[in-house]
Amino acid sequence: QVQLVESGGGSVQAGGSLRLSCAASGDTYSPNYMGWFRQAPGKEREGVATIYIVGSSRRYADSVKGRFTISQDNAEKTVYLQMNSLKPEDTAMYYCAARTRGEWILTSRLLNSDEYDYWGQGTQVTVSS
Repeated sequence: QVQLVESGGGSVQAGGSLRLSCAASGDTYSPNYMGWFRQAPGKEREGVATIYIVGSSRRYADSVKGRFTISQDNAEKTVYLQMNSLKPEDTAMYYCAARTRGEWILTSRLLNSDEYDYWGQGTQVTVSS
């Protein structure tokens, strides 16, 4: 079992920045990938960024490339999402997720929420124009 707790959400104006944190507890040696997802009202959950825990390779949604950065602190068992140049369309509930099943996964599915096993409760990000 892995427990995930997100923090760092809030309200900012367009062009601003926020850093989200995801603290993991429990069986923290199990996750092989960690990811950030978001869901806006009336929309499906979408993958934002993912990181391979062992190798630190990263993957981003096209909509956030160059603006968002995912990183990890293994000692703190925490994954971060640095969000810069925020836009109103980034407004959503942001969720942290952990994948504990087999490490082999198609690259094209890394940002698919079905591939992740544990989820946090979410943190709200609101960007005003």
